[in-house]
Amino acid sequence: MIRRMFLTLAVLAVALWMAPAASAQMGPPPVNEADAPFLKGNPWVERIQAKGVLRVGFDTFRPWAMKAKDGRFVGFEIAVAEALAADMGVAPEFVPTAWDGIIPALLTGNFDIIIGGMGITEERAKRVAFTEPYIYSGMAICASRTSAPGLSTVADFNKKDMTIVVKSGTTAALAAKELFPEANIKEFDDEGQTAQEVRSGRAQALVASAPYPAELALQNPNEIYVPISGTLTKEPNGMGLAPGDKDALPALNAWIEARHKSQWLEKTWSYWFESLQWEPLLQ
Repeated sequence: MIRRMFLTLAVLAVALWMAPAASAQMGPPPVNEADAPFLKGNPWVERIQAKGVLRVGFDTFRPWAMKAKDGRFVGFEIAVAEALAADMGVAPEFVPTAWDGIIPALLTGNFDIIIGGMGITEERAKRVAFTEPYIYSGMAICASRTSAPGLSTVADFNKKDMTIVVKSGTTAALAAKELFPEANIKEFDDEGQTAQEVRSGRAQALVASAPYPAELALQNPNEIYVPISGTLTKEPNGMGLAPGDKDALPALNAWIEARHKSQWLEKTWSYWFESLQWEPLLQ
């Protein structure tokens, strides 16, 4: 079911994103094949099994998917893709793809599935067959201490003299335009460039998926702060398939339901989003 993205002020404090979660103390939940029976007998699954590889399209966003110091990809979405591939009995093949071209790349067969923090929107659903949501994410904001000091409300940033930076092609761009229609929304292909714009004060604020803005504020306390705690939006995230592969949806939806029931998805989210235990992988 496609649900409209709605705007809401969340009650969770930013500290929640950064605090080590109890469920994450022993590291990320292990990948296993406990849910494999839910995938048996599905034509799409059988086609992937015949190839022996599940090709996964994604772009890099902290902590969704990141390049580790040893060259591997790590992150929440990588863990989800590895678990799904393991349950299918195949190897994952990761295909990093620029976000603004990820749907065309899926439709031309560059990979089998998008597992990359893709928010389910009506516009995207015209081109992509989405699973049921496997997790909910939200957009957050951070601001420049030099060019936008002391602000604390959405209205403070919804002004013509405010420049808000986002990564192009993301739901952060859509959310920023809805939340701040009076502001100047500036898009960049590189997420690192958006951070640099705020650090330097050239932009007043940055909107991105949580917890990235809070992380930037912690890493750059002299240049960046969090003006509004928690998240500004709540949106469902789904796996994306080419419309011709929609026969996979019953099996994938059953897999998602089983992984929710076992709490594996929630525990994996907690590890990657509510702790920084994984940071040594990058340094």
